[in-house]
Order: sequence, then C-alpha cells, then structure tokens
Amino acid sequence: MKINTTTLLAAIIFMVATSCKQQQEKKTAVEHAPAATESHSDMLALLQKMSLKEKIGQMTQLNIDVVSKGEIYNLVEPHQLDEEKLKKALVEYGVGSILNVGGHAYSLAHWQEIIAQIQHTATNDTRLGIPVLYGIDAIHGANYVLEGTLFPQQLAQAATFNPQLVKRAAEITAYETKACGIPWNFSPVLDLGRQPLWSRFFETYGEDVLLAKTMGEAVISGYQGDNAADAEHLAACMKHFFGYSLPFTGKDRTPVYLHERQLREYFLPTFQKAIETGALSIMINSGELNGIPVHADKAILTDLLRDELHFEGVAVTDWEDIMKLNNIHKVAPTLKDAVAMAVNAGIDMSMVPNDYQFSDLLLELVQEGRVSEKRIDESVLRILIMKKKLGLFENPIPFKTYNYNKVGSAEFAEASYQTACEAITLLKNENNNLPLNANAKLLVVGNGAKSLTKLNGAWSRTWQGTDPTYDDHTKQTVFEALQNNFAQVVYVDANAGFNASQLKGVEQVLVCLAERPSTEKPGDIDNLHLENSTTDWLKKAAAYKLPITLVLLENRPRIITELEPHCASIIMAYQPGNEGGRAVADIISGKVNPSGRLPFTYPRHTNSLLTYDHKYTEELDTAFGMNAFNPLYHFGHGLSYAAFSYTNLAISKDTMSGNESVEISIQVENTSDLDGKETVLLFVSDRFASITPSVKRLRGFQKQMIKAKTTATYTFTLSAADLQFVDANNQWIAEEGWFDVQIGDLGTSFYYKP
Repeated sequence: MKINTTTLLAAIIFMVATSCKQQQEKKTAVEHAPAATESHSDMLALLQKMSLKEKIGQMTQLNIDVVSKGEIYNLVEPHQLDEEKLKKALVEYGVGSILNVGGHAYSLAHWQEIIAQIQHTATNDTRLGIPVLYGIDAIHGANYVLEGTLFPQQLAQAATFNPQLVKRAAEITAYETKACGIPWNFSPVLDLGRQPLWSRFFETYGEDVLLAKTMGEAVISGYQGDNAADAEHLAACMKHFFGYSLPFTGKDRTPVYLHERQLREYFLPTFQKAIETGALSIMINSGELNGIPVHADKAILTDLLRDELHFEGVAVTDWEDIMKLNNIHKVAPTLKDAVAMAVNAGIDMSMVPNDYQFSDLLLELVQEGRVSEKRIDESVLRILIMKKKLGLFENPIPFKTYNYNKVGSAEFAEASYQTACEAITLLKNENNNLPLNANAKLLVVGNGAKSLTKLNGAWSRTWQGTDPTYDDHTKQTVFEALQNNFAQVVYVDANAGFNASQLKGVEQVLVCLAERPSTEKPGDIDNLHLENSTTDWLKKAAAYKLPITLVLLENRPRIITELEPHCASIIMAYQPGNEGGRAVADIISGKVNPSGRLPFTYPRHTNSLLTYDHKYTEELDTAFGMNAFNPLYHFGHGLSYAAFSYTNLAISKDTMSGNESVEISIQVENTSDLDGKETVLLFVSDRFASITPSVKRLRGFQKQMIKAKTTATYTFTLSAADLQFVDANNQWIAEEGWFDVQIGDLGTSFYYKP
C-alpha cells in the first residue's frame, strides 16, 4: 500500500495536538477541582491512574439490595451478599458507594460481616483497590442497628434548646454507626420546619433559623469530631439543599415557590453554617424550586454551592432523583438527558440506586462529548478526598482493630433518657395539676400508651418505623413506665368505646394520643386534625370532671384546640425515642422537672400556620385589629414545676456603631423550692426597615440549671450581624435605626448606626 506522506504528516500533527489538548484538559481539571490542593496529591495521582469507567463507578451509589441474594425489596432472609452480584458492582463497574439496609435493621455482628465482605472485595479484587464509601440514614441514633441507641427525633432534640445534649447524641450515633464499619451518615436535616403539613417536619430542628443553625453545628461537630477518620467518628451529610421543606401544597416532594430573598434569609444560613463547620458532604433537595428541579439547576449546585459558599465536599442525590428528572419532573426527554443535566449541573454522586443505567449512560455521554471528562474528574476527586479524610484507604474495616464495647450500653441509654427529659415540653398545667402523687390512681387510655413504635417514629429499625417486630422490649412504653412510678395504674382500650364505669375510683385520667409514624410520601396528610377513637373517648370522659392529662406523641403539631379546654395538663412529648416512656412517666410523677420549649409555633386552627417571626400584616384580623396571630402555643413556650422571675434587664450602651457590639444581661430567680432548668430566649425587633421587618427574631438563647431560691445571670452579645436582613438586592445588610430587645416580659432598646 502506498502511503501519502502529506496525509501521514497531517495525521501525526493531529495526534500530537489531540494528545496535548487532552493532557491540558486533564491538567485544567486538576487545577480547577475545588479540593485539588498539594495536601491531596496522592488522590490526584490516583485519579490519573483511573480509566473513565472506573471514574464513573466512583460516582455511582447502589442500594445494598442490588448486591444481595434475592430480589430488590425482597431479599433472602437472613440477608446475605451475593458474591457474583458484588463483583459485578465493584470489579466490573467500579461502584464507589453502597447504601441502605435491606428492609429492616441488622445486628451489629451482621453489619460487620457485610461491611467486611464489601471492603475485602473492593480493596483486594479491584484493579486499584479503592474502598467503598458506605452510607446510612442514622438520623436519631443508630436506628438501623438492632442494638443501637434510639434518641428522640430531631424536632424533639431541638426542644431541649441544649446544643451540648444534641452534640452528645451525635457522638453516640457516630460511635455505634462506625462500629458497623459505616463511615457516612445521611444526617442532619437542615431544612426549616415551617410547614407542619410536611411529612418530614419532625426531621427538622424547628422553624427558627438560629435554633436550627446552632443545632446543626452541634450535630456535625458530634458526628465528625476533630478527625472524621478516627474510630469513633464519621462523615456528616447536611440535607436537603435547599428550600425542600416548604412545599406549596404541604405534600412531600412537591413544588416550592420562594423568592431568592426568602431563600437566602431563611433557608440558606443553616447550610452555610454547616459548611463553615466542615460538613464533608451534602444531599440535594429532591423537589423543584421555582419551577426548576434542583438536580438540574447549575445556578444552585455550582454557582451558589461551589463558587459562592466554597463547599468542597461531595454532593449526592437522594433516592432515584436523577431518574425523576425524566419520569416525574418531565424536564429531560430521556434518562440519558437527565444524567447529562444532573452531572453538568454539579452532582457528584448518583443515588441511582437499583441498576447500572447511570453508569452506562454517563460513559456514553462522555464518549459523545455531552459531558466532559474534566467535569467527571472534579466529582471523582471530591469523592476520593472524602474517602481519604475518612481514613478508608488506611483502615476500611475499623472494627478489626478497635473494640466497640459500648454499643447499646447503659451509658448511651442514659444519654438518650436525659435528652428526652429535656425535650418533653409541658404546655399546660392548670392549678398545678402535675406532678401527681405516687399513690394516685391513674386510668390510662390512648393509642400511644402501649407502643414503642409510636415513641420512636419513622427511621426506627425500618424506614417508616411502624413494624413492632423490631421493638426492643427491654425498653418501657409509657404505660409500663407509669406502672413503675405509681401504685395504681389501669389501662382501657378506647376502641372498645367509652363506659362511665371505667372512671370509678380514678383520680387522674391520662390520655396518650399518638400519630402513626411516617415520613416522606407515605406521610402525606390532607389536614392537621387528628380524629380517632381516643379523641372521642376523651371528649366523653371530660363530662365527668376528672382531671385529664393529655400526652402528645406527634411528629408534627396536630390540631387539639377542641381537646385543650378539657385537659388540666398537656405534655408535648414529640417522638422521644426508646427512653421516652420512662421520661414521660418521670415528668408526670415529678422525678424530672420539665424544661423543654416548643421549637415551632403550635397552631390553633388547621389553616392558621404562621410562624413566630411573621410580618405585621399577618397580625391584622378582619376588623383590622392586631390580634390575628393567635396560636394555641407560641414558639418557645414551655412550663416548669419551678417558678422563675425575670429582673434587671440591662444593656451595656444605648447606641451601637459599625462593627461594635452590645452586651445584654438579665437575672433569673428561681422563687420556688424546686431546682429547675430555664431557657432564656432573646428576641430582637427592627422598628423600621427597607424590607418589611418581622415582628421579632430570635437572636440568642441559653439554658441553665437554677437551684431553688437562687438567682442566675444570663449574658448575651449582639453584633451588627445579628441586626442584618436580606435586602431588595439580595444582600445582607444592617440598616440604621432603633432596635427593640425582648426577654420574657421585659424589654429595652438601642440605636444602631453603621
């Protein structure tokens, strides 16, 4: 064959130019990867050794069902990994992450067996030996470990107003999860709970920005410690970025419509604080925001998250969310288009989770030039660095070298009990009805009295938390705990109907009213009313004038306005965890003095869902008076058996300039004969502003134990940052003017001059 030298020369020039261009693209990708620093040169070197398919594998996250014996959602019992399926995932596809549990919680020993097998295959049978990043939803304790400690749900933890307790709960959760060999926790939820119809309301830290931001910082610090690679810590995953929790309809994963100003002022600060705290990963909002699914929104996932907030960690989708761009949101004509949209927008890892379509399609997209390999390299480098920060390359199986002998220990149970005690909120206590004398004869009724599942709620051994098969019967229900505290306790079943003879000889009626555990789409409801046989029974019993104590086991506030007048006492117990029955009984008996505060505004009516930081126009009633804001119980409300008096509110100066600060102090006296913990809330109001100001904003809170007949001083510092709001240009600003400070019934003012 005769060779045309001109053609040959042109081909050589083209090959050299192409090679140089590819090398330059690889170099550029490394230079622009946010976490590509000299300290991670080893991960850069590893990245350069990887084939395109191996890189895409790292971006792929599979459900454990895919690599287990049996069918997806119908595994062989007891659950076992399928070696052939596992090798297909890890060796053939190079899958970088696995998640979830096969339907229900495993024992610690079984978890260790599974994780050891996964990591052995990943590190010994694959070309590069990259360990797997395993993730789990341990959202209120190690809830998918049979021996694990179950804490109160996140909303209840917020009610403690005690970040130290929340941090300790996170430390224990990290310890027990890491004991399984799992280094990644899909927690905390940093969405605000401002829409009680939303089924995940109980997974939030309530409606207030400062409270949620403070608790988020505490829990991330607890999960990750000073070094997430050590034996007792793991990676946090802040979620769901962002605006997810205020759906227009109240239904999960339905559209959210929010102005950028609202997003920045209310829904972004919790994530920004979490990033500053060092959270290693983030999960993306499953829904659509202002008409754009967040998984397809480069303005959020790249411009905001990466360029503005400087987040360098891993961004992972939620369950099937890339697929939903095609089949639910209808913005991508095909699944292949959906993959291109999400990856180009800024997704690092796809929670696929049940097949290999993401991997196959992304490989095609890169080969076709629709997704650049530079973009792939950015994500893979983030994933590799996260694995390095978790110590997986050095020690992928931590329980081989560390003795986790505290899993399910009495020490950890006590921490859960203390958290429940400080969370439970006394809403009403007419004529000091509580605490009750140990000799009082109690009649107990209600669907929550004998149920551990209703104490724990969703994400408790199973996803929805409704299967009592996995209850720990060493723990006490409310009824069992009451039997330990009182000499005479009788239970009646409200489903059998009301009979006046049931009340004979009874001194106190205890109604334990619970909502069925649920979350996500299965938890969607049409209204906040809670009507059942127990509420009917209560209304009939009220006619006999016996004192009634209502205990609410709720994952969101349900309307109890018709029941409230019939009750001498009302206790909001939230979903207080496995030690919650004991905590409720100890509060009723007076062994524990309640100190919880509502982290949300408890609505009086199903359509009156205002938050405490509402606007002045929302206080106008139909007669144009200022009393339309009339919740059943206000944000921050919570009673004690002790009595506290607030005096001597003082401010260090009446004018603050520029970056100065003011000191505010108040004295709180415990005038009773009982020790008690008191949370002091500091609110600030901007009298006039260029954007309509909220009636008030929480700008500080502290909780202290105050001994009987003693006085404590609470001191707060306010800076210019505490006076800021997001203006019409979507910028944070503190404007000149008067600001009012409120603590309890006391108030003072100061003037701010920039």
